[in-house]
Amino acid sequence: MPRIAGVDLPKDKRVEVALTYVYGIGRPLSQKILNEAGVDWNKRAGELTESEVVKIRGIIENTYTVEGELRREMAMNIKGLMDLGSYRGLRHRRSLPVRGQRTHTNARTRKGPRRGVVGKKK
Repeated sequence: MPRIAGVDLPKDKRVEVALTYVYGIGRPLSQKILNEAGVDWNKRAGELTESEVVKIRGIIENTYTVEGELRREMAMNIKGLMDLGSYRGLRHRRSLPVRGQRTHTNARTRKGPRRGVVGKKK
């Protein structure tokens, strides 16, 4: 089972898909990395040779921000918005939708379960 950027890749999946288990790598970036490393996309992750794993690992470490570093960067960006007091920062702080969605109905994922109105009678 190859280990890249602190993540164990599933050995039964194609390398192209297995690389997407690393936070910050999607299918297009995965394909780009594999082309750069000269590895066949259809190869299974378990079939990779040690030299191919080292090539892929090197490309990812030297070129891209992934996993913990990327998560930290994202958190700092959000914290910066909140500290500035921008509209987006306020929405993050109140845990409401940030990108202009309606909130009169919907937005339950972001707002959490409904709280019933106490003492409401007909």
